[in-house]
Amino acid sequence: MLPLTREQEAALGLELAAKRQEHADLDAAIHTLSASGLADQMLIQRLKTRKLALKDRIVQLENLLIPDIIA
Repeated sequence: MLPLTREQEAALGLELAAKRQEHADLDAAIHTLSASGLADQMLIQRLKTRKLALKDRIVQLENLLIPDIIA
C-alpha cells in the first residue's frame, strides 16, 4: 500500500473524528430511547445497524492511519 500524503492523512483523521462522534451520539440516543420504554423497536434496530456500520468504518480508518508494524 502506498504511503498517505499529509493531506490524505488529515482528511482521514477528520473523518475518523466525525465518525467517532457520530458513533457516540448514536450510542447515547439508543440508550435514551431504550430507557424510555416507549421507543419503537424498529427505530432502535435501525440505529444499532447504523452504529455497527460506523464502527466498521472507524476500524477501517484506524487501520489506514495506524498500520500494523510487523517486528
